Amino acid sequence: MIKHVVIWKFKENEEAAMRRFLDALESLRPIIPEIIEMETGINVNPENDYDAILISKFESFEALDRYKNHPEHIKASALCKEIRIDRKAIDFVC
Repeated sequence: MIKHVVIWKFKENEEAAMRRFLDALESLRPIIPEIIEMETGINVNPENDYDAILISKFESFEALDRYKNHPEHIKASALCKEIRIDRKAIDFVC
């Protein structure tokens, strides 16, 4: 199993767009069968540098790649790219 963890920092005053983006990610669960688990969250600690997180689980790196290249994921990612300042990701075997 592979866990895929992503954190984002968004531009100021983009809270509504950030929530739309996270909702779009959550909506992928029933659409993309490769997603085993998915959780998103919004940072509640103002001392942290990043605003939101995605934690997802896939059977393999190939399944993760299919998720990343799925047209609906690409559409959600396009919104993110418009409003983010930074993105960090890590994938690990679990």
